[in-house]
Amino acid sequence: MNPRHDPELKAFASDNYAGVHPEILEAIARANGGHQISYGEDVYTEALQGVFQRHFGERAQTYPVFNGTAANVVSLRAMLDTWQAVICADTAHIHTDEGGAPEVAGGIKLFTVPTPDGKLTPELIDTQAWGFGDVHRAQPGVVSISNTTELGTVYTPAEITAICEHAHERGLKVHLDGSRLTNAAAALDVPLRALTTDAGVDVLSFGGTKIGLLYGEAVVVLDPDAARGVDYIRKTYMQLSSKMRFVSAQFEALLGGDLWLRNARRANAMGRRLAEAVRDIPGVEVPRPVEANAVFAILPPEVTERLQKRFRFYTWNPAIGEVRWMCSFDTTEADADAFAAAVREEMSA
Repeated sequence: MNPRHDPELKAFASDNYAGVHPEILEAIARANGGHQISYGEDVYTEALQGVFQRHFGERAQTYPVFNGTAANVVSLRAMLDTWQAVICADTAHIHTDEGGAPEVAGGIKLFTVPTPDGKLTPELIDTQAWGFGDVHRAQPGVVSISNTTELGTVYTPAEITAICEHAHERGLKVHLDGSRLTNAAAALDVPLRALTTDAGVDVLSFGGTKIGLLYGEAVVVLDPDAARGVDYIRKTYMQLSSKMRFVSAQFEALLGGDLWLRNARRANAMGRRLAEAVRDIPGVEVPRPVEANAVFAILPPEVTERLQKRFRFYTWNPAIGEVRWMCSFDTTEADADAFAAAVREEMSA
């Protein structure tokens, strides 16, 4: 039977475009035989707790969910009282790309902060961390950061530690959107806990889909005192999987060994390769640092239009012609080189 798409064609729009890593498919197949108790009482979900605790510490409590939007909304709802708000960068995924889900589904007020590089700092946090005790203003309750950020930049352990210490001094909790946390850890060559538990993060949304899973993300409570009722919120928000063993088995395959690191290193390396290949093309500007697997470039609009007919990718800022190219765990050197060659060809057309 012929596939409905060309299995050799790669895109640079999102790491969500990638397929499923073969080792993940094998894990799903191994978990498929016989019957297991539903709704998370299976042996795979039980084992998964230990897998996450090896990466994030013995206090970590893990709750698999279906997707990243849910991981963020469930995390934040469990961290907040109903009258509290979240401080985040104005480029944060929870603000720009989740269709208002925090507000609509979670009833959560977002206080956004403009940043030059997608990263919050203690000083930037203070632009919104005020009005405590003022009944007319939503009360700041959580600081949410993304690593990697939506602009492809990476927080270091020291930067996250400074944010957490500053937030905790003001009575604020810290949430980390880690849809690409593996890429950040691989870029810095540090353990996952160095960017989370050890830095003082309270609750983590851990991404799986972008790094090789078929589906599934996880809410990881690093400080059990920072979140309440995750079990109930997950169910209320329609994120309690009946056949949870298939989500848990994937995460066990990803995190039980070094698959997460191999996949992240590959995606990051291809991002660097692509950036270097296009930097010297006349007329192409790479305005942002390439710290993980995201490459931002500025192209003439007509070039972008022609390229998008050959490869899928997104326009980031049409006002200045900025586009975003994402490399994935399955991007090869040949894929990156072919795309760079297409850029060169269209620029010279």
